[in-house]
Amino acid sequence: MTLINQLPQKVQKELYKKSLLKIISGLNNFDIESVQMIAKAAAIGGADVIDIACKPLLVEKVLDITSLPICVSAVEPILFIDSVKAGATFIEIGNFDSFYEKGIKFSANQVLSLTKETKDLLPHIPLSVTVPHTLSLDKQVDLALQLIKEGVDIIQTEGGKSSKPYSSGIQGLFEKSVPTLAATFAIKQEFIKNAIDNPIMSASGLSQITCPLAITAGASAVGVGSVINKLDNMVGMIAGIRGLKESLDNSLNTQKIS
Repeated sequence: MTLINQLPQKVQKELYKKSLLKIISGLNNFDIESVQMIAKAAAIGGADVIDIACKPLLVEKVLDITSLPICVSAVEPILFIDSVKAGATFIEIGNFDSFYEKGIKFSANQVLSLTKETKDLLPHIPLSVTVPHTLSLDKQVDLALQLIKEGVDIIQTEGGKSSKPYSSGIQGLFEKSVPTLAATFAIKQEFIKNAIDNPIMSASGLSQITCPLAITAGASAVGVGSVINKLDNMVGMIAGIRGLKESLDNSLNTQKIS
């Protein structure tokens, strides 16, 4: 049974519309000033959710400046408990990118084990789980189906940070988005076959240009990190987030017309 109906009404609405935008500050970003700046820009720019590292103090500091729903990400289930008590709206196993840089990969069994442990600890909190892009595409699909059986509410895809575009400019942006878009499409097709309506969130490697493609591929939401958090000023972040949200809204309007 899905816990999506426990999420704030606006989050549910954006998932239903297939236009939810989550801004990711980074699994290992524990800098309060940085996280607050990203969160404030997310709120002003029109994002729907802010995803931050799993630390109660960070949750409290973000809640001091914005009412945006907070997703906390971690790979240690025990850490979720105090962050939920501090006010996190939902939890996520993943944002694995920082681990790949250290040569650490997560197997399907590891992800399933972390999921089961998390569900045992917090059975009534909405849970998102990232499917590692390091698995072959068929294995990603299999894992997604298994995660749904374990009670996961949102499946997140990834892959952009580890992809190596051959081209620059717009073509490079398309190439960078391919791993998460391919996983989104493959998982969505299997969900349709099995009458599964859990939302898919495409994340990692997406931009204003490629976010609409994620929706077309079957996502109900997109998660964007580095394209925003690499900026060092509030004005640039807000403009970038507004552009991302507008691209999703325009995609929605285009689909309605067609």
